[in-house]
Amino acid sequence: MNDLRIARTPHSPEVDFCFSEHRLTLSGEAYPEDAAAFFHPVLSALEQYLAGADDCDIEFNFRLTYFNSAATKMLYRLFGLLNESACTHNRIILRWQYDAEDDTLLEFGEGVRDDFNALEFHPVALGLAAI
Repeated sequence: MNDLRIARTPHSPEVDFCFSEHRLTLSGEAYPEDAAAFFHPVLSALEQYLAGADDCDIEFNFRLTYFNSAATKMLYRLFGLLNESACTHNRIILRWQYDAEDDTLLEFGEGVRDDFNALEFHPVALGLAAI
């Protein structure tokens, strides 16, 4: 399966899904004009990858600094796919990378941990320059 790379824009995140290395990264901000249209190919590619992944350690690096409610809905679908895969046959490590001064983003991550408890949640506090 081909890796998926989408360049960051002012309103949409960088997507770097290196399926060949079982490493997925979302970084930047997510408030695209049409969140469903932006995330549809991302979710489709992820679903196809997970269907063929078996007994893998998959690392998901989440580095979004901001996302709106429409993007949140799509992110929850993404977390759902990962959680389902973790429940059945893969180990999913979620590295929740956030600005150390952003309690809101950390709390959101903790909510994700609670809602998708098959994911191995690892919060990583960074300085804003590192995100």
